[in-house]
Parts: sequence; C-alpha cells; structure tokens
Amino acid sequence: FYVALATIALGNGLFLPSLPSQIDDLYEPGDPRVGWAYNVYYVGVNIGGFLAPLVCGWLGETYGWHYGFGAAGIGMLAGVLIYVWGQRYLPATARHPAVERGHAPTLRFGRSTILLLVAVALSVTVFRGAYEQVGNTLPLWADTGVDKQVGGFAIPMTWFISLNPLFVILMTPPLLAWWRRRAERRGETMPTRRMAVGALTVAAAYVLIAGVSAVWTNAAWTWLVLFFAVFTLGELFILPTGLGLFARLAPKGLGATTVAAWYLAIFAGSLFAGLVGTLWGRMSHPSYFLLLAAIAALAALLLWLIDPRAHIAQDDGPSASELS
Repeated sequence: FYVALATIALGNGLFLPSLPSQIDDLYEPGDPRVGWAYNVYYVGVNIGGFLAPLVCGWLGETYGWHYGFGAAGIGMLAGVLIYVWGQRYLPATARHPAVERGHAPTLRFGRSTILLLVAVALSVTVFRGAYEQVGNTLPLWADTGVDKQVGGFAIPMTWFISLNPLFVILMTPPLLAWWRRRAERRGETMPTRRMAVGALTVAAAYVLIAGVSAVWTNAAWTWLVLFFAVFTLGELFILPTGLGLFARLAPKGLGATTVAAWYLAIFAGSLFAGLVGTLWGRMSHPSYFLLLAAIAALAALLLWLIDPRAHIAQDDGPSASELS
C-alpha cells in the first residue's frame, strides 16, 4: 500500500509540473492567447476531476475498489498514449523549443522575478487555507446543516463536490470570451490583480455560507449549489492565472522546476488548511465560515498590493500582454 502511494506521489511529481511548463511553447512570443491557454488546460484537469469520482467511485462502490483503482490506472495509461501520439501535431517549437527558437537555457532568475514569485506563492499559501475547506470542513457542515432531499432521493455529498469541476468546465468558455472583449476595450489586466479578484470572490462565497448557516439549521440544497457557483468563479480567476504566471516567468531550462515551486506553495497551503480545519469544532459555524472569508480576503489584499509591473520591468521580463 505504501509503495503504491509513494509511486503515485512520484508520478505526480514528475507529471504535474511538466505539462504546464510546455504550454508557453505552443505560442509565439507575445501572443496574448497564451495567458488564456492555462484556463483551457485547467478545464482539461477538471474534466478528469469530474469523471474520476463518477467512474472510479462507481466501480469501487459497486464491484470493489480494485476495479476503481484499475480504471484510474487505465485512464493514466490512456493519457500517456494520447500525449505521445499527439506529439506529431505540435509545432516544432513546442517539441524542441530551445533549439528551434535559438535560445540556450538561461538557468537563472532575476532578483525581481524571485521576489514576485515568492510574494505570489505566499499569497496563494494563505488563500489555500480557505480554499481547501471545500473538501474538508464544508462537507461536515453540509452533512447535517443542508437538506439534501429531492422528493424521496437524498443527493450524495460527492455529487455536490463534483459541482466544482463541472462549473469549471461550464464557466471557462464564457469567462474567456469576456476576458477577450475586456482586453480589447481596456487592455490586459495584470495577473495578480485578476488573482486578487478571484480570492475576493471566494471570500464572498464563504460569507454567503456564513449567512445561510446563521439563518437556517437545515438549509435548502440550492444554497450549496449557489455557493459552489460563486466559489468556482473565484477559483477560475486565481488558480489557472497563478499557474500560468509561474510557468511564463520561468527561465528557459527551468520551466518544470518553477512550476514545481507553484505546487510547493499549494502543498504549504494544504498544511495551513489543516491547521485552519482544527478550529471547526471550537467555533460556531457562521463564525468559522466568516474566518474562512477573512483568510481569502487577506490573500486578495496581499495579491492586490503586489506590483508586478515594477518587478517585471526591473528584470526586463515579459510584458503585461504576455503575462495576462
């Protein structure tokens, strides 16, 4: 069992940082679409996140968990085959970016880039303390504080959790279209400002749940759906944008390493979320959800205070249009 867990951890460590670091090489330098490409990538991730509990969970609960784990392994193998088979359709610059574009790996960070990435990483660590409660303490409240009955059918909590990736899939296309129209009229928004809006939106989602838990002891399940809609909207503003920021600020030759630093910030945020979760039994439910809103709002404030234009200009890095 532990060998299997270690293998999964090793595979994720090699897999997760590598793919996002290749997205930038699919576009020419300065192409404004590259910033939105990370949202498309995020949709792909969430399609898997939406299907996995439905397929693997159903197989595990119906026929046994060895079938569920087997289906997960088959899915990973299919992903590898698609990746290898699809190489032929990629531009040469994506297959051999450094050679084709005439760039040797720089293998160095400018001081301003390091400061920017550290500041964003710390902000995201704070944000994850609130964000990850959606799979931690929120289900504890929903288990007893939400009426999940529709007719004579009780909606499983796992279905509500699946709303998050489903909303990611449904919301991303119109959100990207709106960002494009806004960019044409007003110019690109800096990534950290967009991330700040996302964190503030997640804070609003927790304020909503705080109010619901204060007014009703057995709230309607529609409130939970509304929460996930607002929550996911904020997520789309911050997480794909932050991932893209790390990937695009990486020096040539250090793309996967830089993206790994993003996932390190997420790991630190998970530890912080665990500490926040210990307060669940010590506070009233409305107070606890307001605390989560305050944590997300603090992350929004930190992101808003970051001035990426000054940092990137000092380092002669990418322009705003490339980063947005």
